[in-house]
Amino acid sequence: MEEKQKETVEKIGSIKEHLAHTDTEQLMEFVQAYESDSRAGVQKLVETARKRFDKLQQEKIRTESLKKYEKEYDNYTYICGIDEVGRGPLAGPVVAAAVILPKDCDILYINDSKKLSAAKREELYDVIMEKAVSVGIGMVGPERIDEINILQATYEAMRQAIGQLDPQPDLLLNDAVTIPKVEIRQVPIIKGDAKSISIGAASIIAKVTRDRLMENYEDIYPGYGFAANKGYGSAEHIAALKKLGPTLIHRATFIKNFV
Repeated sequence: MEEKQKETVEKIGSIKEHLAHTDTEQLMEFVQAYESDSRAGVQKLVETARKRFDKLQQEKIRTESLKKYEKEYDNYTYICGIDEVGRGPLAGPVVAAAVILPKDCDILYINDSKKLSAAKREELYDVIMEKAVSVGIGMVGPERIDEINILQATYEAMRQAIGQLDPQPDLLLNDAVTIPKVEIRQVPIIKGDAKSISIGAASIIAKVTRDRLMENYEDIYPGYGFAANKGYGSAEHIAALKKLGPTLIHRATFIKNFV
């Protein structure tokens, strides 16, 4: 009889494996299934599951708080978040993204792209592209930046991004700026990428798009460290600029002090 009972007791290693493959939404089911098991190893796993579940609940609350502006303007049908990346680099384009999320958007972990790891941004990029109502991406290169200045180039990239959206939005939530020559109502929000889920989503799309492009430029223009510095003025980049000279993707108006 004792031998039979031993056989029916689930091994801790098996329970650990079970937890490793438990989706976050099913964590409480795991807790309920094993909380009566008095073995110390199992209780430790149950506590781990509880902590993961608590973190999930906190993230849901944080994500819900990011919908403040979307809820405030809920009478609008298509609310679009807009953000840009690449205003400061010495090389590469400025990239803007415009994202319309569904009203019942349930994507977790969206935040200002700078606060996320590269791996998390890549993961969220795929989720946003899959679940968004529409996504537009605008890009303005170095030559145009030199011609009209970085601020005007940023506005141009934003207008490009808006123009790609289908359906067209009836409200724009912008990260801090008001975009000229746009007739759609705009709401500029300071630090909007950390306050609005729509702007946060746009910041992730813009960042991943530009980062991937700069990583490709590493192969075309080796020696500048573009994969790592993304065109920003790192010590390595400036040293290479002085040694190798500018490339076709450098902004002439940004590198005058280095060449």
